[in-house]
Amino acid sequence: MYIIKVKGVAKIPDYVQLRDENFTLLAYFRVDRPDKSLEKIGLGHKLAYIMTIVKELPFGQIKKIIL
Repeated sequence: MYIIKVKGVAKIPDYVQLRDENFTLLAYFRVDRPDKSLEKIGLGHKLAYIMTIVKELPFGQIKKIIL
């Protein structure tokens, strides 16, 4: 799985994208509201781990993660 942090501009907030090995979009959520999106794809139990990575990840970089 891949994670990408996207910087928002003006009134658009920062977002996170989660993508699979084929780079298909699995989840797209605001950095400050990940709960519903992660629950929807069955990763609610990994919320703390994913958000730790998000906080450390610079904007615009892609990081491969193993869940």
